[in-house]
Amino acid sequence: MARVYNFSAGPSILPEVVLKQAAEEMLDYKGSGQSVMEMSHRSKVYDDIIKEAEKDLRDLMDIPDNYKVLFLQGGASQQFAAIPMNLMKNGVADFIVTGQWAKKAWQEAQKYGKANKIASSEDKTFSYIPDCSDLPISDDADYVYICHNNTIYGTAFKELPNTKGKILVADMSSDILSQPVNVEDYGLIFFGVQKNVGPAGVVIVIVREDLIRDDLPEFVPTMLKYKTQADADSLYNTPPCYGIYICGLVFKWVKSMGGLKAMKAHNEKKAKILYDYLDQSEMFMGTVVEKDRSLMNVPFVTRNHDADLEAKFVKEATEAGFVNLKGHRSVGGMRASIYNAMPIEGVEKLVEFMKAFEEANK
Repeated sequence: MARVYNFSAGPSILPEVVLKQAAEEMLDYKGSGQSVMEMSHRSKVYDDIIKEAEKDLRDLMDIPDNYKVLFLQGGASQQFAAIPMNLMKNGVADFIVTGQWAKKAWQEAQKYGKANKIASSEDKTFSYIPDCSDLPISDDADYVYICHNNTIYGTAFKELPNTKGKILVADMSSDILSQPVNVEDYGLIFFGVQKNVGPAGVVIVIVREDLIRDDLPEFVPTMLKYKTQADADSLYNTPPCYGIYICGLVFKWVKSMGGLKAMKAHNEKKAKILYDYLDQSEMFMGTVVEKDRSLMNVPFVTRNHDADLEAKFVKEATEAGFVNLKGHRSVGGMRASIYNAMPIEGVEKLVEFMKAFEEANK
């Protein structure tokens, strides 16, 4: 069967060249006579894999030497607990709630200290990013938290909030490596890899060294201490070895594509094709305020919110080889996730299909 165009929000599309290389190396990784899936994480051959993956990520993002890169498991959701446990020195954090995942992080942090919601866009179903130029930042806040790109709602921060000198923590699960990032603007960046980097099961944390503390409360699990993981170079216990290997292949692919500036241009071009069509379509429309639109996740609905027509569209699109276009269960409608690995041709063909569907269902 031919490969489909996969618009899933995550786990999501991976570069075909990466999948082919992984397939070629499945039984015998570089003459070792074994699969990466079966080799010891303490072996020299695996140590080279994880170290090279880290080096390539550092190169791509220009990560300064005073930041640690941790390859962990538990997904981004586990970091909703790990971050307050590790960073709440005063027991206070401020949250900008722009979607479901930021909301979950804010709720989780309330178990470990005072979590203040200082801005939110929930009043309009998270369809915009609130003005963050002069927020009521708490004097004793240990950090300010954002979700950089909102997978469900299709919004993204184009400008970072004014944190008034407080550390910024960002969940970049759904837009990591899609554009250049100045790592020094953040105290901590984390991302589940299953949207833009690799298979589900790995979360990567990029944390400034001075935030890695030894004086954590007794209740913090050993495994969730950044110090435990940093001191052991992400090898305190068996890491998600195969997932990290795939991430490493994706980092090399992004490099081969020209790095993050080239990726941004590629992503802007793709997103423009889809947004331009939605803006002129008589049947479909986007759901996000124009200035806050994500390059990665494009939610859309029919103009009269016709649930039957939307179900028909998703069904026919799936049959035509455009899969996973159903919107998140919390918002309905449709959503096209067009991550780095989605080729421009995939978006062009989707728009062609949408035009034909619109014509046939006037």
